[in-house]
Amino acid sequence: MLQFSANLSMLFTELDLVDRFKAAKENGFTAVEIQFPYSLPAEQIKQLLEQYQLKLVLFNVDADDLLQGGEGLAAVPEKQQQFEQALEQCKTYAEILKPNAINILPGRCFNNPERQALYLETFIKNLSLATETFSPLAIKTVFEAINIQDMPGFIVSSGQQMLDIAKQINHPMLYLQYDIYHMHKMKEDIISFINQHSNKIGHIQFADNPGRGQPGTGNINFTQLFSCIQQSGYTGWVGAEYRPEGTTEQSLSWLSIDQS
Repeated sequence: MLQFSANLSMLFTELDLVDRFKAAKENGFTAVEIQFPYSLPAEQIKQLLEQYQLKLVLFNVDADDLLQGGEGLAAVPEKQQQFEQALEQCKTYAEILKPNAINILPGRCFNNPERQALYLETFIKNLSLATETFSPLAIKTVFEAINIQDMPGFIVSSGQQMLDIAKQINHPMLYLQYDIYHMHKMKEDIISFINQHSNKIGHIQFADNPGRGQPGTGNINFTQLFSCIQQSGYTGWVGAEYRPEGTTEQSLSWLSIDQS
């Protein structure tokens, strides 16, 4: 059976963040992930995880203004010092919370095309730095591609780009974060990619497409998808990172999808 984690940044948002841990446990999850946990002290998160017997499997290095429409942090040459500070903050949380993986969001480039190469070069340097930071803690570093319809200018937007970057850095603790929603929106053959590259994937997230709702609200065949992941050899967590239609509890019927 697949191991599902609840993304507390997108699920149970009808509750305050501190109350989402309990809700996740009550709805059958044994693991959670948080996009950016920094609004709560790491020790408080640790106490909540222990109280509800949950594992925190993933969170992100801070991405500055990315979710507000900006370029983000990890690829912007002028923000190098800020990225290194964010990396140090994340390391402090990681030492306390001991996640399976830390995600680095590449970000966007809004300048002319000549700047794209510089942004990508900066991201690769920072991704390598992050991997060297977290590998001594036995924590994987992952990074993800995001569709350029939702985030125009995103500098990594395909599975092949991720493979190329990972090959260039060539570190045993660097993996891909494969987001089903984003790659389906980019018209990738997600079944084929997972079957071919499951050993290079460190974390999977999903939402249906279109709409980014729960399974059953869009066009993705989740019976086929979950079966593919189950049979591919992938052994990591599969993160529910969608915007529920209705309450989160009403959106969880996908948990009973047959994976055989």
